[in-house]
Amino acid sequence: MKAQALRCIFFAVTLYPCGSFDTFLPVLFSHRNRNNEQLILGRYDEDVILPCLFTSGSQVVIHWISQDNYVHSYYSGKDQLEKQHFRYAHRTSLVHSEINNGNASLTVRRLSLQDEGIYICYVGTTSTHTENTVVLKVGAFHTPLIKYEKRNTESFLVCSIPIVYPCPHIIWKMDNTNVSESDSQVTGAPGPFNISSTLNITGSNSSFECTIENSLLNQTWRGEWTLAGSHQKIERDSISLWCTTSHNFSLLNQDFQVSWSKVVNGASFVLDWHPNSSQDIATNDPQFSGNKELRYNSDFSLILKDLRASDSGEYLCNVSSIEYTLLTVHRLNVASSLSQRTRVGTWISFLLLLMSLAAYCCYSKVRRDSNDAEGTSTYTYSAPGDQRVQVPQPEEEVQCGSDEVNNLNSDFCQGMLYEKGSTQMLTP
Repeated sequence: MKAQALRCIFFAVTLYPCGSFDTFLPVLFSHRNRNNEQLILGRYDEDVILPCLFTSGSQVVIHWISQDNYVHSYYSGKDQLEKQHFRYAHRTSLVHSEINNGNASLTVRRLSLQDEGIYICYVGTTSTHTENTVVLKVGAFHTPLIKYEKRNTESFLVCSIPIVYPCPHIIWKMDNTNVSESDSQVTGAPGPFNISSTLNITGSNSSFECTIENSLLNQTWRGEWTLAGSHQKIERDSISLWCTTSHNFSLLNQDFQVSWSKVVNGASFVLDWHPNSSQDIATNDPQFSGNKELRYNSDFSLILKDLRASDSGEYLCNVSSIEYTLLTVHRLNVASSLSQRTRVGTWISFLLLLMSLAAYCCYSKVRRDSNDAEGTSTYTYSAPGDQRVQVPQPEEEVQCGSDEVNNLNSDFCQGMLYEKGSTQMLTP
């Protein structure tokens, strides 16, 4: 009660700074009215309006106070900032044209976390006194990022937010199943915070999602990483690398941007960038081209033409808005034409060798089978015209060449001569 009485006395003095306040003080107490307090959410480094409505009257006096510090004062028809706390200097304002309409709302610009607290708006006129209480909470949630990084032989996803308050809730999912982060870092205490969360995805072909939630501002952001596939191509070919949003995300009525990068030795090099404010593609490499109807089709495919072996690597598509980021990765391997021809030639030679070996094995088997069927009594040879002839083999060793032997064993001797490549054929 003592504090309230002092405030009322103060208002009486300021209403009549040059005269007596004896007749005004009872009126001030009898018409005193306190409205319900209001909760206002403000965003870090942005502006906020603290509401204060009152019943209009003459000789208006306005005081905004927080923690016994003057935030803003108005009387005698103008702002009175001599007692304003230095932390609010050049950051507060009233709408003067609205004061006579019963509106004493205060604008506070470029909010900081120190601006959080309880604000009391005192408004007095010749007939009424109004006290409004406003509870200001300040939250921060600058757009998060999700990055794909290669570190030597390992792959990582880094989900980060540069400015956030209070500490958010970060959730990682692999194929819609919650997983634990590999590492996290928090800086900037007591706030606002800079937070990064890292997940090791080495050797995984799964889809990953990172969600960051700010419960105070009721704001959620999601980032998703998807491996689109691995492609095998040869030089001079072309390939279309697709990049579309999933059913979980919508670009409708959102500002967004699209970029294509190539990941080389752990570093990303931007190849193509597209802001949604224009349908043109900002292309850094003449071998890339894109679909011009990006906004309408949600299809941001990129065509890589006249491939070279040096084009092998990972290609990353980044579609980002204030609500989400979608990363799509393509792995491309381009074989040189010379290497391809060499491999083809090697395979052909190998196949011919296998065919030759198979034919030789078949030929040898047929000969063995034929000899085994006749035992030691027959001899097989190839006669002219590719005919195969079997003749009895003499029980005793014979010397071919004499007329007598030839007459007795003409078939056998002719076969022997033919097998040895003789140019003279004996006649039976």
